Amino acid sequence: MAQARPNTILLNAQDTVVVALQDIEAGNLATHVDKPLPGQIQQGHKIACKDISSGDHIIRYGQIIGQATRDIRTGEHVHTHNLGMGQHNRDYQHAEASQPLPAASSERSFMGYRRSTGKVGTRNYIGILTSVNCSGSVARFIAEAAEKSGLLDAYPNVDGIVPIVHGTGCGMSSRDEGYATLFRTLSGYAQHPNFAAILLIGLGCEVMQIADLIGDRKIRTGGDLRYMTIQQSGGTRKTIEAGLAELKALAGLANEAVRSPAPISEITVGMQCGGSDGYSGITANPALGLASDMLVRHGGTTILSETSEIYGAEHLLTRRAVSVDVGEKLIERVRWWEDYTARNGGEMDNNPSPGNKRGGLTTILEKSLGAAAKGGAAPLVDVYKFGESIDKKGFVFMDSPGFDPCSVTGQIASGANIIVFTTGRGSVSGYMPTPCIKLATNSEMYGRMSEDMDINCGDIVSENVSLETKGDEIFETIIRVASGERSKSEELGFGGVEFVPWQIGAVM
Repeated sequence: MAQARPNTILLNAQDTVVVALQDIEAGNLATHVDKPLPGQIQQGHKIACKDISSGDHIIRYGQIIGQATRDIRTGEHVHTHNLGMGQHNRDYQHAEASQPLPAASSERSFMGYRRSTGKVGTRNYIGILTSVNCSGSVARFIAEAAEKSGLLDAYPNVDGIVPIVHGTGCGMSSRDEGYATLFRTLSGYAQHPNFAAILLIGLGCEVMQIADLIGDRKIRTGGDLRYMTIQQSGGTRKTIEAGLAELKALAGLANEAVRSPAPISEITVGMQCGGSDGYSGITANPALGLASDMLVRHGGTTILSETSEIYGAEHLLTRRAVSVDVGEKLIERVRWWEDYTARNGGEMDNNPSPGNKRGGLTTILEKSLGAAAKGGAAPLVDVYKFGESIDKKGFVFMDSPGFDPCSVTGQIASGANIIVFTTGRGSVSGYMPTPCIKLATNSEMYGRMSEDMDINCGDIVSENVSLETKGDEIFETIIRVASGERSKSEELGFGGVEFVPWQIGAVM
């Protein structure tokens, strides 16, 4: 007689909670729990597997996820009604557990676009980049006029024209952290290898001046950057006409690019999670962590971000830092965030979101431990500011908010030419010019939203697929998409509204 499948999972022998793998009715038995459940437990939610006293640490992944706010009996639901953040000290142990990964035993390549800078793109777009909100509509008008005219019909190697518009660029100081962050972001997009050419458009009187973005040293070389202001061009209609003429010239240049073999060490993956649930840290995130390690072993780069969503798990990253200095750089960003939220009337435990909590997550400590699993086991080689150009290979961290479009914007500005995004609740988005691969954490959501999801990681639980097998699947998908296979978000046309620079500082 076949043995019944477990209905919970114990992630670490030290854990005081298990996670339900299906809805379990009151009165039924749960695996790893020696008493009938006093109430119904939903899939992805936590169950006490032993008696827990008020004030005790609650353990998941072998790590503290908070403290019991009252006595909890074996079999009870553990969630917001009886689990709080509490206080605990973190031992950062900088660089004490940093172990290099073995190099890959074979060389792999993908078909990419080699640029004159030495970087390699995974797509071949023309970008219309705006310096300020005031030029956003005109940028869209130019892109729409180009599409209606069939301008690209004669240029089959060009993937499309992407207007990059945003809501800032003026009403800000020209000397503060917010300005520097926006400057890095716009410069990063202007130099991104997925853009074969850039048309930069400003209004003319904004704080973020075109002349400052161009500077003494061109942000692109070889004639693949053109720029103009609406005021100097003579208004909307004349700017559209001039913009179309420039696009035609840029399209000719962009069309000369063709895919050719490149080592996968030229792939830079931005790793994100959004709409997380109780399965995120069990399925998709650790599977992506294995794929991240595989890419790093081949000389590639992977970026973990969302500083507010590694809070409580940062000690796991500092231990893997290649040096004390790198570990301390991460903690400096964490301290900055503690001050940033405090001075703006927030708190680090504002996360998880209502959707995260419905999916079974309770505290930011729990969410962060699951989110950090995306980073695999590779050493942390450096820590970067939002949108700062990444100049090292391997596993790195880029500071950002947990707001997904904003965080991805920073990763792309830093050089990510692939985004891999895990979701349990079901996120829909895309990030031109960089393709986005979506990973579903559970099979039920994948079944509902398969048109938006590229890979189902829920079968790790539902079909006993190993994490290693799923990591291989993610890794191979990254290579195929980098070589031109379109992801689901690309097929659906996402990417037109997800450029969200991080706004820091006063709006004046």
